[in-house]
Amino acid sequence: MNRLLLPLQGAQMLFVAFGALVLMPLLTGLDTSVALFTAGIGTLLFQLITRRQVPIFLASSFAFIAPIMYSVQMWGVAATMGGLVAAGCVYLVLSTLVKLRGVGFIHRLLPPVVVGPVIIIIGLGLAPVAVNMALGKSGDGSLVLVEGNTALIISLLSLITTVLVAVLAKGLLKLMPILAGILVGYVASLFFGVVSFDAMTNAPWFAMPSFTTPEFHWQAILFMIPVAIAPAVEHIGDILAISNVTRKDFMKDPGLHRTLAGDGVATIAAAAFGGPPNTTYSEVTGAVTLTRNFDPKIMTWAAVVAILLAFVGKLGALMQTIPVPVMGGIMCLLFGSIASVGLNTLIRNQVNLACPRNLAIVGVTLVFGIGGMAFGIGSFSLTGISLCGIVAILMNLVLPPSAPEPESP
Repeated sequence: MNRLLLPLQGAQMLFVAFGALVLMPLLTGLDTSVALFTAGIGTLLFQLITRRQVPIFLASSFAFIAPIMYSVQMWGVAATMGGLVAAGCVYLVLSTLVKLRGVGFIHRLLPPVVVGPVIIIIGLGLAPVAVNMALGKSGDGSLVLVEGNTALIISLLSLITTVLVAVLAKGLLKLMPILAGILVGYVASLFFGVVSFDAMTNAPWFAMPSFTTPEFHWQAILFMIPVAIAPAVEHIGDILAISNVTRKDFMKDPGLHRTLAGDGVATIAAAAFGGPPNTTYSEVTGAVTLTRNFDPKIMTWAAVVAILLAFVGKLGALMQTIPVPVMGGIMCLLFGSIASVGLNTLIRNQVNLACPRNLAIVGVTLVFGIGGMAFGIGSFSLTGISLCGIVAILMNLVLPPSAPEPESP
């Protein structure tokens, strides 16, 4: 009987992750059907590498939203996918270093004083995009897609719903604030008549996802590699979280080196098909905590269901009908939450910002990121999260450790 329930339980886990899974490709212009397919393939590859021991689901990573937007604009989708393949290789390098030198190496290379401000930039760097979309404009503000007052009502309904579900809901519903916000905003959009079903009407029931073959351009590769820093550290936190939930030390068995490698291979595979990079999903970890069902086979079925749904053409077309203000309202909370995670990283690890060394690293990283600093050599330029990541790491390595503060008498 339990085996018969596994597909249903897997579909439930996918439903928990669905809102966040499809929101990321919608924001970056990637194909939602490809994102579903690569989430399923990535999860299966992760399970293969980790010997199917960790009950976790992999799907679209929000840390890459801003870099993908910039890279697509500069070099196109195919070159962006090539850069994401290289970013996935960073996980494999980190995996090898962890195996050879232990977990402590990661903490020395990427301490909280480096990771915290980079995560803050990931969130705050996207704030203008969120506000523009909430007001019914394109991400850069150049086009008006929905009338301003109408867009504001829709985006506020989406935002308020997402906040209320995240704060007040109970059980599984509490784990799906993004999906709830999308549904309420979509219904409001139908009421105001701003939804067009033309694409869905013309779409076939069954269709091949629009896969994209990566192209490798050194500019896109060098731009995307540093972006992998923050999600790699986030991965460690997710593995610790699922270890605490299941009371099994996955850092030791199958080992952090295997989980990092699984995440990296999943990201490489996703980019190889033209999908967004994968990361471990905290929402699904929350669902595992709630249901107390720690069987990794559930994630296998979640992956299989995701792959099957990727070939439903009507579903992919339906995702494309979600109006801009709906996504903008949710993004106002989402990107602020990402920035808050970075701030919490500094607070939780008691990073002393009265220390000139720490203040210099955090301060320069934040100003470079928010101010849009860019360094260019010929046709190559570093900007945004990539620049911030490199600057933070270099400053941490170059600046001498601060002397311990004298104790009070």
